[in-house]
Amino acid sequence: MQIVIIGSGNVAYHMAKAFILKNIPLLQIFGRNGEELRKISEELDVPYSTEHLQDADLYIICVSDNSVENVSEIITKKDCLVAHTSGSLPKEILTGEYRKSSFYPLQTFSKSKELDYGKIPFFIETENEDDKEILFELASRISENVMESSYEKRKYIHLTAVFACNFVNHLFARAKEISDSQEIPFNYFLPLIDETVQKIYEIEPKAAQTGPAVRNDVRVLELHEQLLKDESLEIYKTMNHSIQKMYEL
Repeated sequence: MQIVIIGSGNVAYHMAKAFILKNIPLLQIFGRNGEELRKISEELDVPYSTEHLQDADLYIICVSDNSVENVSEIITKKDCLVAHTSGSLPKEILTGEYRKSSFYPLQTFSKSKELDYGKIPFFIETENEDDKEILFELASRISENVMESSYEKRKYIHLTAVFACNFVNHLFARAKEISDSQEIPFNYFLPLIDETVQKIYEIEPKAAQTGPAVRNDVRVLELHEQLLKDESLEIYKTMNHSIQKMYEL
């Protein structure tokens, strides 16, 4: 199978790297950012282009959600399979006369961070059984965790990921602002963060909750509110209200 990855960002880089590490040949990586494509090409030894899109059996579109539809228009071949990697878009966003699908890797991607691709879940959606088998086989060569998912289910998968990843990371950033304001090294909090994450491998998140809100410690809650202002204060109040509501306090 001749495979082309379209894109030059974080997802495109990691998808290309995962394929190469698993000895899945790539015909080309294609996109607009020539400098980023060149870096990926040199590292992974894969041909790239910003002008000529190669004729392929499978195109995997790894671009931002708001670019998927426009990028899909450049694929004019009809007898091929095209997949996007978005968690929040239907496969019907792809506009060509080719076979449409979704090939969604559930992970946060940064080019500077190494990943264990074998642990990344992949969610597959296709128009027919033959294409499902193709993408299942492909994803299974990369990952141990592959499953079929409708668009309706995938929307909730993506929503869960935003809560579990994006929101949590934002709280890390807010926490670092507080520690930086008091000249407390943020790395001192890393063992606490590590233990919090490791704990939910063994205990349900709801059962693992600690802190002043779940204890209904009004004195500490009021003390903390006095130390905060603006967005951080609003986040603190909202989070504590959510915790207390979950535990009916």
